[in-house]
Amino acid sequence: MADLISAQVSDRICKHMNDDHADSVLLYAQVFGEVPDATSATLLAIDPLGMNLTAEIGEQSLPVRVTFDHALADSEDAHHTLIAMVKQARQAKTA
Repeated sequence: MADLISAQVSDRICKHMNDDHADSVLLYAQVFGEVPDATSATLLAIDPLGMNLTAEIGEQSLPVRVTFDHALADSEDAHHTLIAMVKQARQAKTA
């Protein structure tokens, strides 16, 4: 079995997503976190069952929990799941 979603893996994924894919993190909060008015979001942690974010709405920060549709097996599963979710979110935003 590959690496589980350890604290180090979570930190690596969060840093990468926040640094390189902030638009995707915002979509996760808006669509899956049901915070459509969010103007920005930060990925705080990821675990096998979901991810914790902070969504910004005006001057307010809201904690957001997004649950995955399956338990993640490892970081590769997380990678594929996050890509699939952003594609779903983009379709939902244009629907």
